[in-house]
Amino acid sequence: MNLVRRLAFGLLAIPVIIGCDDNLVATDSKSFDGASWPASEPAQFLIEPVDTVTDFQIYLNMRNNKSYAYKNLWLITQMKFPQGKIVTDTLEYAMADARGAFLGTGSDVVENKLIYKKEFRFRESGTYQLTLQQAMRKSGSAQPLEQLEGVLDVGYTIEKEIQNGSK
Repeated sequence: MNLVRRLAFGLLAIPVIIGCDDNLVATDSKSFDGASWPASEPAQFLIEPVDTVTDFQIYLNMRNNKSYAYKNLWLITQMKFPQGKIVTDTLEYAMADARGAFLGTGSDVVENKLIYKKEFRFRESGTYQLTLQQAMRKSGSAQPLEQLEGVLDVGYTIEKEIQNGSK
Protein backbone atom coordinates (compact mmCIF):
# COMPACT_ATOMS: atom_id res chain seq x y z
CA MET A 1 0.00 0.00 0.00
CA ASN A 2 2.88 2.36 0.75
CA LEU A 3 4.14 1.93 -2.85
CA VAL A 4 0.69 2.83 -4.22
CA ARG A 5 0.61 6.03 -2.12
CA ARG A 6 4.10 7.05 -3.25
CA LEU A 7 3.22 6.39 -6.89
CA ALA A 8 -0.02 8.37 -6.61
CA PHE A 9 1.78 11.26 -4.91
CA GLY A 10 4.48 11.23 -7.59
CA LEU A 11 1.92 11.36 -10.39
CA LEU A 12 0.05 14.20 -8.70
CA ALA A 13 3.27 16.13 -8.11
CA ILE A 14 4.36 16.10 -11.77
CA PRO A 15 1.97 18.87 -12.94
CA VAL A 16 2.93 21.00 -9.93
CA ILE A 17 6.64 20.61 -10.66
CA ILE A 18 6.17 21.23 -14.38
CA GLY A 19 3.92 24.21 -13.65
CA CYS A 20 6.74 25.88 -11.71
CA ASP A 21 9.08 25.95 -14.70
CA ASP A 22 8.41 29.25 -16.49
CA ASN A 23 10.63 28.22 -19.41
CA LEU A 24 8.74 25.01 -20.17
CA VAL A 25 6.60 25.35 -23.29
CA ALA A 26 5.65 21.76 -24.15
CA THR A 27 6.50 18.20 -23.23
CA ASP A 28 5.25 14.75 -24.20
CA SER A 29 6.48 11.18 -23.94
CA LYS A 30 5.71 7.65 -25.06
CA SER A 31 6.04 4.67 -22.72
CA PHE A 32 7.05 1.17 -23.76
CA ASP A 33 5.55 -2.02 -22.37
CA GLY A 34 8.07 -4.19 -20.59
CA ALA A 35 10.71 -1.42 -20.64
CA SER A 36 11.68 -2.38 -24.18
CA TRP A 37 11.68 -0.08 -27.24
CA PRO A 38 10.94 -2.01 -30.45
CA ALA A 39 12.85 -0.88 -33.54
CA SER A 40 9.58 -1.18 -35.44
CA GLU A 41 7.83 1.29 -33.10
CA PRO A 42 9.04 4.87 -33.57
CA ALA A 43 7.73 7.44 -31.11
CA GLN A 44 5.75 10.14 -32.92
CA PHE A 45 4.69 13.48 -31.49
CA LEU A 46 2.65 16.35 -32.87
CA ILE A 47 3.89 19.77 -31.82
CA GLU A 48 1.79 22.93 -31.96
CA PRO A 49 4.26 25.83 -31.54
CA VAL A 50 3.16 28.78 -29.42
CA ASP A 51 4.79 31.38 -31.67
CA THR A 52 7.06 31.81 -34.68
CA VAL A 53 9.41 34.52 -33.35
CA THR A 54 10.87 33.05 -30.14
CA ASP A 55 13.96 30.84 -30.02
CA PHE A 56 13.55 27.55 -28.18
CA GLN A 57 15.70 24.71 -26.90
CA ILE A 58 14.36 21.26 -27.80
CA TYR A 59 15.47 18.35 -25.64
CA LEU A 60 14.95 14.64 -26.10
CA ASN A 61 14.12 12.79 -22.90
CA MET A 62 14.75 9.15 -22.15
CA ARG A 63 14.10 7.23 -18.98
CA ASN A 64 15.85 3.89 -18.64
CA ASN A 65 16.37 1.30 -15.95
CA LYS A 66 19.41 -0.81 -15.05
CA SER A 67 18.61 -3.24 -17.89
CA TYR A 68 19.90 -0.68 -20.41
CA ALA A 69 23.17 -2.33 -21.42
CA TYR A 70 24.83 0.31 -23.61
CA LYS A 71 27.04 3.32 -23.01
CA ASN A 72 25.49 5.22 -25.90
CA LEU A 73 22.19 5.73 -27.69
CA TRP A 74 21.76 6.03 -31.44
CA LEU A 75 18.59 7.75 -32.63
CA ILE A 76 17.15 8.64 -35.99
CA THR A 77 15.13 11.81 -35.58
CA GLN A 78 12.80 13.31 -38.12
CA MET A 79 11.18 16.74 -37.92
CA LYS A 80 8.40 17.26 -40.44
CA PHE A 81 7.50 20.92 -40.89
CA PRO A 82 3.91 22.10 -41.55
CA GLN A 83 4.64 22.98 -45.19
CA GLY A 84 6.16 19.55 -45.90
CA LYS A 85 9.92 20.01 -45.38
CA ILE A 86 11.51 17.03 -43.59
CA VAL A 87 14.80 17.14 -41.67
CA THR A 88 16.28 13.77 -40.68
CA ASP A 89 19.25 13.40 -38.33
CA THR A 90 21.18 10.41 -37.01
CA LEU A 91 22.31 11.27 -33.50
CA GLU A 92 24.51 9.60 -30.91
CA TYR A 93 24.23 10.39 -27.21
CA ALA A 94 26.52 9.23 -24.40
CA MET A 95 24.45 7.40 -21.78
CA ALA A 96 27.21 6.04 -19.50
CA ASP A 97 30.80 6.89 -18.63
CA ALA A 98 33.82 4.65 -19.29
CA ARG A 99 33.15 2.69 -16.06
CA GLY A 100 29.54 2.05 -17.10
CA ALA A 101 27.91 4.48 -14.66
CA PHE A 102 24.84 6.14 -16.17
CA LEU A 103 25.18 9.87 -16.90
CA GLY A 104 21.56 10.85 -16.25
CA THR A 105 19.91 11.52 -12.91
CA GLY A 106 18.49 8.82 -10.66
CA SER A 107 19.52 5.32 -9.67
CA ASP A 108 16.86 2.65 -10.34
CA VAL A 109 15.32 4.81 -13.05
CA VAL A 110 17.70 7.13 -14.88
CA GLU A 111 16.37 10.28 -16.52
CA ASN A 112 18.27 11.79 -19.44
CA LYS A 113 17.72 15.25 -20.92
CA LEU A 114 19.54 15.27 -24.26
CA ILE A 115 19.94 18.42 -26.35
CA TYR A 116 18.30 18.09 -29.77
CA LYS A 117 18.01 21.63 -31.16
CA LYS A 118 19.48 24.86 -29.79
CA GLU A 119 18.06 28.25 -30.71
CA PHE A 120 15.32 26.59 -32.77
CA ARG A 121 12.58 28.79 -34.16
CA PHE A 122 9.25 27.39 -35.35
CA ARG A 123 9.16 29.64 -38.42
CA GLU A 124 6.08 28.02 -39.99
CA SER A 125 2.62 28.16 -38.47
CA GLY A 126 0.90 24.80 -38.09
CA THR A 127 1.61 21.36 -36.73
CA TYR A 128 5.13 19.91 -36.66
CA GLN A 129 5.70 16.16 -36.39
CA LEU A 130 8.69 14.82 -34.43
CA THR A 131 9.58 11.15 -34.86
CA LEU A 132 12.17 9.33 -32.72
CA GLN A 133 13.41 5.88 -33.71
CA GLN A 134 16.04 3.86 -31.91
CA ALA A 135 18.87 2.81 -34.22
CA MET A 136 20.94 0.62 -31.90
CA ARG A 137 22.96 -2.26 -33.30
CA LYS A 138 25.15 -4.91 -31.78
CA SER A 139 28.83 -4.41 -32.48
CA GLY A 140 29.70 -5.74 -35.95
CA SER A 141 26.06 -6.04 -37.07
CA ALA A 142 24.24 -3.94 -39.65
CA GLN A 143 20.84 -5.02 -38.35
CA PRO A 144 19.11 -2.85 -35.75
CA LEU A 145 18.21 -4.40 -32.41
CA GLU A 146 14.63 -5.64 -32.59
CA GLN A 147 14.13 -4.59 -28.96
CA LEU A 148 16.16 -2.02 -27.02
CA GLU A 149 15.87 -3.34 -23.47
CA GLY A 150 15.75 -1.05 -20.48
CA VAL A 151 13.94 1.91 -22.08
CA LEU A 152 10.87 2.96 -20.09
CA ASP A 153 9.90 5.95 -22.21
CA VAL A 154 11.13 8.59 -24.66
CA GLY A 155 9.87 12.04 -25.42
CA TYR A 156 10.70 15.69 -25.86
CA THR A 157 10.69 18.95 -23.95
CA ILE A 158 10.57 22.43 -25.47
CA GLU A 159 11.85 25.33 -23.38
CA LYS A 160 12.12 29.03 -24.04
CA GLU A 161 15.62 30.14 -24.90
CA ILE A 162 17.20 32.06 -22.02
CA GLN A 163 19.14 35.06 -23.28
CA ASN A 164 21.47 37.16 -21.15
CA GLY A 165 20.16 35.55 -17.98
CA SER A 166 16.57 36.67 -18.58
CA LYS A 167 13.49 34.88 -19.84
